[in-house]
Amino acid sequence: MKRRALAGAALLPWTLAQAQELPQTVAVVQIVAAAPLAGLGVERDLLPYALQQLGRAQLGQAQGNTLGESLRSLVGVNTNDIAGSPFQSDLSYRGFRASPVLGTAQGISVYLDSVRVNEPFGDVINWDLLPDSAIDAVMLVPGSNPVYGLNTIGGALALTTKSGFTQPGFEVEASTSNGRRRRLDLAYGASDEQRRHVFVAASVLNDAGWRAYSPAHLLKVFAKAGQKTGRQSWELSLLGAASRLQGNGLLPDALFATDRRAAYTAPDSTRNRLLQASATYSQHLDRESLWSLMAYVRHSRRDSVNGDLGEDYADYLGQGAEGAPPPAAELNTTSTRQRSHGLSSQWSGERGAHQWQLGASFDRSQVSYAQFSRPGEFDARRIVTALPDEAPALAASVVGNATLAGVYASDLMALGEATHLNYSARWNHAVVSNTLTTDTGPQPQERFVYQRLNPALGLTHRLGGQVTLFANLAQSSRVPTVIELGCADPLQPCRLPVGLQSDPYLKQVVARTSEAGLRWQVRGASVSATIYRTASKDDILFFSSGVTHQGYFANFARTLHQGVDVAADYRLGPVALHAGYSLLDATYDAAGVLAFGMRSVAVEPGTRIAGLPRHTLKLGMDWAAGAIWDLGARLQATSSLGTQGNEDGRRAGWRVSGFAVLGVHANYRPNAHWQWYARIDNVLDRRYANFGAIAPDFFPQGRLLQAGGASPAAARFVAPGAPRSVAAGLQIHF
Repeated sequence: MKRRALAGAALLPWTLAQAQELPQTVAVVQIVAAAPLAGLGVERDLLPYALQQLGRAQLGQAQGNTLGESLRSLVGVNTNDIAGSPFQSDLSYRGFRASPVLGTAQGISVYLDSVRVNEPFGDVINWDLLPDSAIDAVMLVPGSNPVYGLNTIGGALALTTKSGFTQPGFEVEASTSNGRRRRLDLAYGASDEQRRHVFVAASVLNDAGWRAYSPAHLLKVFAKAGQKTGRQSWELSLLGAASRLQGNGLLPDALFATDRRAAYTAPDSTRNRLLQASATYSQHLDRESLWSLMAYVRHSRRDSVNGDLGEDYADYLGQGAEGAPPPAAELNTTSTRQRSHGLSSQWSGERGAHQWQLGASFDRSQVSYAQFSRPGEFDARRIVTALPDEAPALAASVVGNATLAGVYASDLMALGEATHLNYSARWNHAVVSNTLTTDTGPQPQERFVYQRLNPALGLTHRLGGQVTLFANLAQSSRVPTVIELGCADPLQPCRLPVGLQSDPYLKQVVARTSEAGLRWQVRGASVSATIYRTASKDDILFFSSGVTHQGYFANFARTLHQGVDVAADYRLGPVALHAGYSLLDATYDAAGVLAFGMRSVAVEPGTRIAGLPRHTLKLGMDWAAGAIWDLGARLQATSSLGTQGNEDGRRAGWRVSGFAVLGVHANYRPNAHWQWYARIDNVLDRRYANFGAIAPDFFPQGRLLQAGGASPAAARFVAPGAPRSVAAGLQIHF
C-alpha cells in the first residue's frame, strides 16, 4: 500500500473536500485516523465498521445552527430537548447518549483535537463550550471500540479543528433569526513558505430563546499555531469559552397543549466557563513510522441556580398535609470546579502487510462540588424567589479525583490484496476517590480501583464491483464517576444536580458490540448497510426515589441495543440526494425494577428503553441551481417514543407521538467572496415533543397544590420541539 506522508487526522478534512471537487470518474481514497491521537492514517474502506464523517461542506450547510443540530444529519443520531435549551442538547447514537444532563446514562466518548472533553464529573458533554465555528471535520466511530478509551460504549465522536492550511484568509459571518438569535463569527487563517501556520476564530451569540425565560449568551475564542518542518511538526492550541444558559426542562401535557413556550418552574440557569490548552508534537522516525505526543490542561467551572418545589413541602403534601406547611419552594444552587490534565503518546507505522499503532495515555482530574439550598416561594408565574430571612445552607459537598491510565495496540494486517484483518486491545486502569460532606459532617475518604483489558477483532473483504464486506467484534468499558459513586445509596437518595450521600460500590460497565455490513460504491452513488448488536453489562442508571428529584445511581444487570443502519447517496448532475434509515431495538435484557418518581416499573427481557425511537428516516436534497444558487431540503421523521416511567405500558396512550420535521435552505453566492444564506426550520410549524417522562404535577391548571387539597396526580411531562424559525445570514471570505 502506498505510503501516506501525513497524519490521518490532518488528512481527514482534505480528503472530504477532494471527494466533492474531483470528477465522478476518479476514485477517491479517504485516509482517516484510527485512534484519538493523530498518527499515520489508514484507508477508510479497510476499517471493519461503518465510520461516518462530516466535512467542511456538510457542516457549512448548517450555517447559524448549533453543533448538535449539524450532527443530526448522521445516520443513527437523534437529539432531544430534555434541558429545554438548543445549546444543551441530549444527543443519542444507536441509543447511547452524550448529554450535558447529570443522571443520564452516558455512553459516547468525545474528543476535540485528541483531547477527551467528557467532563470528569459525570462524563457529561457541555456542547455549549465546544468551538463549533472552528470545527473542520467530524468523525463518528461506531461500537465499543477499545482504542478510544473509557466511555466508548456505543461510539466515539472525534472533532478536528481548522488550521491556517485548511482555512486560509479572513472570514466574517453574521446571522439573525425571527427568534432574536444574533450570532457573529470571525476567523482568520494563514501560512507561509516556512510551513508555519496560524488560525484564530471567535464567536459571539445572543439568543432570546423561543420558550419563556430561556435566553442564552455564548462567547468562544479559539487559537491555533504550529509549524511543519521536514520530518517533524508541532502545534499549540488554546480554547476559552463562557456561556449563560436558561433551560426550562419538561412541561406537563396540559400546559404543553395550551402553551408550548411556557416554563413549568423557573429559574433554571447554568453558567459555564472553560479554559483549555493543548500541545502536540510529531516526528517521522523514518519514511514509514511516526511518533506523536500530546499534552493538555483543562479547567472548567459550572454554577447553576434552580427554582424547584421544596422537598419538605412535597413530603408534607404526601403525608396528608397536617400541621403548618413548610415553604413551598427551594432555590437550589450548585458550584462545580474541575481541573484536568493529561499526556498521551503514540507510535504508528507500516511494515509490509502491517499497519500498526502502539499508544499510552494518562489523565488525572480533580473535582470540587458544593450544593446549597435556600427556602423560597412561588409567584404567580411559578418563578421562585428566596425568602429574605433565610440564608443558603450547605446541603452537601464532595472533593474527588480520578486517575486514568491506558495502554493500547492495534494492527491492520493484509491477508491478501482484498482481505484485511484488524485487531486491537486496550488495558485500562482507573482509580476514583472522593471525600463527602453531608448534613452529618465529613465522611471517610473512599477509594475504588477498576481494571480491564478490552479487545477487538474485525475483518474486511473487498469484492469486485466496488463492494466491501466487513464484520467486527469489540469490547469497551466505562468506570463510575465521582458523582455516580457519591450518589449510589438507595437508603440515602440524593437530588440531582443537588445532593450527595454515602457511596456504595458500583461496578464498571462492560459493553460488547458485534456488527457486520457492506459498503458499495458506483459512479455517482454509494450505499452502506450495517446490522449491529451491543450488550452492556452492569449499565449505570439513575433511579428516582420519590415525588421530587431525589434518587440514586445503581447498576442494572444488562441492557441490549441492536438494529440496522442504512445510508445512501446519489448524485445526478447538479442534484445530490441523501437518505438514511435507522431501526433501533433498545431494551432491558434482564428482569428488574426501575424506580421513576411516583412509581416503580417491573421490566423483563425485551422491555423497551424509553425515549428512543424505533424508526428514524432522514431524507435530503441539494440542488446547484446555477452558478450562484444552491437550494436544499431536509426531512427527519421518527416513530413514537416510550415514556420514562411507563416502560411497562400500564398507562395507555402515554407514548410520545412520532413526528416529521421539514427544513429548507438556500445559498446565494454572487462571487467567490460573498455568500448570502437563508434557512427555515420546521417549515410546517409542527407541534411535537421528543421526550416524555411521568412525574407528579404540583401545578394543576397552573396553580400550586395547597394544604388540604388533593394529592399531586401523575402526569406525562414532555420536551417540546422548537416551532418554525427563519434565519438569514451573510458570509464574507477574503
